[in-house]
Amino acid sequence: MTDGPGPSGLPAPAPDPAAAVPAVPAVPPPGGEGAEQRLHVLTPLRRAWVPIAATLGIAAQQGDRVAEWAGGLSPVVRAAVLAAFVAFFAAYGFLSWWFTRYAVTAAELRIRSGLLFRRTAHIRLDRIQAVDVTRPLLARVAGVAKLRLDVIGTEAKDELAFLDERTAVALRAELLARAAGFAPEQAAGVGEAPQRELLRVRPRDLAVALALTLSAWAAVPAAAAAAWLVSWYADGPWAFAALLPVLAAAWAGTLGRFLEEYDWRVAESPDGLRLDHGMLDRAHETVPPGRVQSVRIVEPLLWRRRGWVRVELSVAGSENGVLVPVATRAAARELIARILPGADPEALEFAPAPRGSARWVVPVWWKGYALAVSPQVFAARRGRLCRRTDIVPHAKVQSVRLTQGPWERARGVADVHVDHGASGTVTARLRAADEAAALLAAQADRSRTSRADARPDRWMASG
Repeated sequence: MTDGPGPSGLPAPAPDPAAAVPAVPAVPPPGGEGAEQRLHVLTPLRRAWVPIAATLGIAAQQGDRVAEWAGGLSPVVRAAVLAAFVAFFAAYGFLSWWFTRYAVTAAELRIRSGLLFRRTAHIRLDRIQAVDVTRPLLARVAGVAKLRLDVIGTEAKDELAFLDERTAVALRAELLARAAGFAPEQAAGVGEAPQRELLRVRPRDLAVALALTLSAWAAVPAAAAAAWLVSWYADGPWAFAALLPVLAAAWAGTLGRFLEEYDWRVAESPDGLRLDHGMLDRAHETVPPGRVQSVRIVEPLLWRRRGWVRVELSVAGSENGVLVPVATRAAARELIARILPGADPEALEFAPAPRGSARWVVPVWWKGYALAVSPQVFAARRGRLCRRTDIVPHAKVQSVRLTQGPWERARGVADVHVDHGASGTVTARLRAADEAAALLAAQADRSRTSRADARPDRWMASG
């Protein structure tokens, strides 16, 4: 499963890496703190694709008229029109780059953008959830990178695309240090924190895991059947547009997922667990400790004989949804312990749904529902073919609800819903009604008392 540290047992924790010397020195911005900076000079090439895509879309929609109009022009006029379009695209890319600037002040990251309609984003440094560095294929060739920011309370990510790779890494380190509670004069000199690799997924194991996933088996035949039906019944080329959603789903669940999760690495650093992955587009993401709201352990049917699991995350304000795509149970257990201290999935004792009542509400599949509550976490399990276990620390619970439909009332069962800070819900289904009522009151009390001992969000701040 891994090269170096094996997944069956992660290396023993090293001394606190926060005290280590930074591996990459910080690069202070020219002009000092608060000075506005521009993006990389290659950014206009990326910005020019916006009008190009719009022009191609219009041309495709009015294909016959465009061909008829172009056919009536002389070669010289056609060349002049093409040159005018190229000049327009180049001017748009240059001006949009020229009017885009960013600056780091004592309290915020400020991003000014917009050519016709100006936009200024004020991102509070203490609200930054994570900072990811992504390197698409062409960007890696050019030596540039994209900085994407997860901010608490926002759904979309703000980004700086593109920056020089060294500048992107240094800016990321400074922003994370500010978000962690370092003073501005200290954050500028912190630099990129050192890291220690914990786990690496081998491409062979990832390929085998995907091949043993039932959803991948279903995606390929579905795409082939849809292609055959379209080719048999379609009257024109536009009918093939109906294939796009099916093909996209098949790609995302097979080869696209392999390319995205290729060479997945998990490393430990003072700012959290770092995730590096991707074959064509390389992504560098961070899972900050203290901000993980819930963990999901996924066990597909054909993985269980090998003892493999997939670990997914819910992080407030972040799109980072996977901790590791495939790992052994022991490796997953060690990783979960690092982001949810005190949580031990193997120590949880799950109580199944009551047989006499639950089987009449959800026939056959009722056996997949179970519940476990420990002093640290609330855990719910569901599924028989693909078993999913959701774990929520008591301190991350925002609200608790009990629901009971008419058929559930008739059979004396109820569902208990636990809402956490990542706008997600974990549901313990088909519990006995009296047990559900007691669980509702007890969970509200556990959540309230656990917050006093919870790890602070500003995870590197002292005190």
